[in-house]
Amino acid sequence: MSVALRERREELELVAAEAERARAGAGRLVLLRGATGTGRTALLEAVAEQAEAAGMRVLRARCSPDHTSVPFGAVFQLLAHGPGFDSAAGEEPDPPGTPPHRGRPARLWRLLRSYADDVPLLVAVDDVHLADESSRRWLVEAVRRIDRLPVLMVVTERSQYDIDPPADGLVHALSPALVRTRTLAPLSAGSAAELVRSALGRPVPAELVDDCVRAGAGSPLLLRALLDDLGGTAAEDAPAALPDNCAALYPGSYAAAVSWWLDSAGPTTTEVARALAALDDDEKADEKADEKDGDSAIGGGGPGDADAELLARTAGADPARVPGWLTAMTGLGLLRPGPGGRPRYAHPLLRDAVLSSWSGALRQAAHHRAAEAMLRRGDRAEAVAGQLLRSAPVGEAWATGVLLDAADLAVRDDRSDDALAFLRRALDEPMPDARRSVVLTELGSLEYATVRSTAGIPRLAEAMRLPGLPRDRVRAAVALGTALARQGEARVAIDVLRGLENEHLTGHPDLVRTVQTASALLSDHDPGTRREVYRWLRETAERSPQLVGTAGQALLVRYESTAGLTSAESAMRRIRALLAQPADPLAEGFLLGTAAAVAQWADQLDEADRLVRRGLAGQRTSLLHPMHLALLNVRVDIAAARGAYAELLDDPVVLSPVVGRLDPANAQAHALIALVETGRTEEATALADGFDLQNPYDSWELNRFLYARGVLRAATGDPAGALGDFLECGRHQSARDVVSPVVTPWRTASAECHLALGRPRQALALAEEELRLATVWNTPRVLGRALRVLGTATGGRRGLDLTDRAVRVLREGAGGVSAGTPEATREAASDGDGIVAPAGEPVETELIPALIAQGRLLTAVGDRARAREALREAAERAERLGAVRMRAAAEAALREGGARRAATARTGSGSLTASERRIAELAAQSRTNMEIAELLHLARRTVETHLTSAYRKLGIRRRAELGAALTDAGSRSGPTGPGTGPDRDRDRHRRGTQA
Repeated sequence: MSVALRERREELELVAAEAERARAGAGRLVLLRGATGTGRTALLEAVAEQAEAAGMRVLRARCSPDHTSVPFGAVFQLLAHGPGFDSAAGEEPDPPGTPPHRGRPARLWRLLRSYADDVPLLVAVDDVHLADESSRRWLVEAVRRIDRLPVLMVVTERSQYDIDPPADGLVHALSPALVRTRTLAPLSAGSAAELVRSALGRPVPAELVDDCVRAGAGSPLLLRALLDDLGGTAAEDAPAALPDNCAALYPGSYAAAVSWWLDSAGPTTTEVARALAALDDDEKADEKADEKDGDSAIGGGGPGDADAELLARTAGADPARVPGWLTAMTGLGLLRPGPGGRPRYAHPLLRDAVLSSWSGALRQAAHHRAAEAMLRRGDRAEAVAGQLLRSAPVGEAWATGVLLDAADLAVRDDRSDDALAFLRRALDEPMPDARRSVVLTELGSLEYATVRSTAGIPRLAEAMRLPGLPRDRVRAAVALGTALARQGEARVAIDVLRGLENEHLTGHPDLVRTVQTASALLSDHDPGTRREVYRWLRETAERSPQLVGTAGQALLVRYESTAGLTSAESAMRRIRALLAQPADPLAEGFLLGTAAAVAQWADQLDEADRLVRRGLAGQRTSLLHPMHLALLNVRVDIAAARGAYAELLDDPVVLSPVVGRLDPANAQAHALIALVETGRTEEATALADGFDLQNPYDSWELNRFLYARGVLRAATGDPAGALGDFLECGRHQSARDVVSPVVTPWRTASAECHLALGRPRQALALAEEELRLATVWNTPRVLGRALRVLGTATGGRRGLDLTDRAVRVLREGAGGVSAGTPEATREAASDGDGIVAPAGEPVETELIPALIAQGRLLTAVGDRARAREALREAAERAERLGAVRMRAAAEAALREGGARRAATARTGSGSLTASERRIAELAAQSRTNMEIAELLHLARRTVETHLTSAYRKLGIRRRAELGAALTDAGSRSGPTGPGTGPDRDRDRHRRGTQA
């Protein structure tokens, strides 16, 4: 069965029954109505064949728009092949006013009756809605007379909701008793799917079948044309799914069928159909908008008045007719409800076919009209701007404002691609040079950061050439300078800033200070320039501190911190004083970023974290700014200082290269160390080998990476290679006046390599110098590290004293006592609420290696008991931190000292002994240590010792945390109940069993 006759059995049976009735002398009209493409013509042909087979004579006529001006044209087609036609038709038309029972109509009627006298007739008229007016009147009159004749009249008529109201149908003036009407429904999805499978004659993927059903839209016309296109594709070349555009579909029957469907609907309906396709031609963008707030290009709440009005305004159609058209097309299957219930073409291929014959200029004009309509009704800026993206330049201020507002929203939502599109389109609209400079600055910054640096720098250079407000010119210069410095052109970057300062900032001392601060920060990318800039900054600050501003003074504090010229206490006192002063908004980011870096070096990690968050909140991420990346670097530095290796490696920024640079950045250096510490040395090696350091930019980030690569090489058994990296790092740092160990402790790392290579004298010299510099800065982290390495290099009792001091300093760095240490846990295990929050910051990453060094030296002098205690604590801390490498080192030292290998976890609930768990459970029930001691017949000191160990293993610091920690333990170890906990202890006490 053909596509058009699928599911038409009822119609054929109806006509067959009426034909039988007509042969008996009682004729009637059967009207077959349906939308364009539903197979009316094919059904009429099948009816004619069926009638001929039953012995009826068939008279055919097919109406078309070309014949509407010929009177009786359709009737002539019906009767032209019978005898007597010429005399009935007549050469001249009847004079006006001739009654219907006389003249040509009467002669034609008599001719029809004469045909019926010989044999029963089937009068088949296709597309009667296109018949000329004379023929329509004649056919209506004939219907009124055939009820007593062997004549069956079957006509097809287009019945579809169009934007322009249709004329009255053929049966409008006829009695219902004279007519049987059938409306042809669209093909069902099941029948369409069967037809696809049978027509293609090969195994068809389910996705392709579904695509064909949707693109066919229930229309036999469209489905047949689509299958014709696909039928010419070889099986091996057959697609798994339909393409979304007609250009990929050959030979083009489908596009031609859609074009014919549009022509049949009329020009106004065609305009609305195309407007809908144009408004819906960015499906993904609309879906993102739906997810955001339910608004879109075609409205905000389903196929209601708002959608219809926008569509009507876009197409210039009657708003009263558009809702009905949307509903009717959805019923036919050409449209389907999309997200939010809005009408959308059933398949992208169908939408593309509707648009394919529409010129680009007309599409752009439609988008322009849609944007204006959406603006008037108050749609989101991004929805309106989405239409402007696809329109020609508007040339009006409202378009510029909408595009820039949309770009701003996209930047806030971290949707850089959308922001780029809106900014680029905004440049097509007229705007003053000052505003264009601002747009170019933001666009160039975004292109540099998200596309490629070569795209951003020309935009920024153009922004610098345009006139503008001094503050905006500073932003452009800072952005351009940042881009150039990251490309290794630090001197050029500073020349750009100095040129702006000298030519355009007279009378703006605050902006001059901002430019000077930016110059100092950008000079970090070039050692020679850095020395020049900081020499000028120091000299100026000595003469007139107000000339460098708070941000410049903070940079000097940072410089002195890395140059070994000040202590952490003094640096933080000065930084806090600067933070308390009023700051210009343009310079505040420099101050906060610099302050955060100094706080991190001073082990004030919580304060540094707050400063980073505050600084990032004040940064506009779409603008290139040297302090934005600096703040991100400090955030990574903080995570590394805390030993938060998992958190650090989960950050996508850490393992991603910086746009516009081929050399490694600070984040990659920390990632390298984190991979080493977590035992992922193969990944670390792959990361390190991914950078070519033959001709790198001489920046502080290179020095960080050299240090990190040295750590990797030392961990993988290459102390000589590691020493080369550490010493190279040191040479670069010294050339930049960075001698303090607050950034890269290359001296202690080099000393350890010398020891591994059997060079104790060189190791001792480096360690002593490191301790001298660490004493100047005087924070637990750098001091403890320096003491530890010096103790290892010294050896013996003197070396043990130094490592004991290192451990003590690092413990005190956590506020006097550190969680998990005997001192801390004894205090926490007391009857109070536990220890007070520490004054400083935990320094686990340095305390663990200090404990390992202490344990090794204790083993060397024969104090194995203390050695095992230190090494076990180091292993427990390393396990809690996830530091696989350090835990392995601690356990190796334990084995070397004769300790048995631990069979269970060293930390967590699973590591508690039975006695520790018993005592901890009682303590969690708010029992005092004395009550526990009396209940279990233990000394109070024994209770505190067990609680001390439990606190350390559970990684907690307060008595109030015991309940949650043990609940977690119970969920893994099994519930307590009779015979466990306090009840068990009482039973054992009654039996005289000692707990």
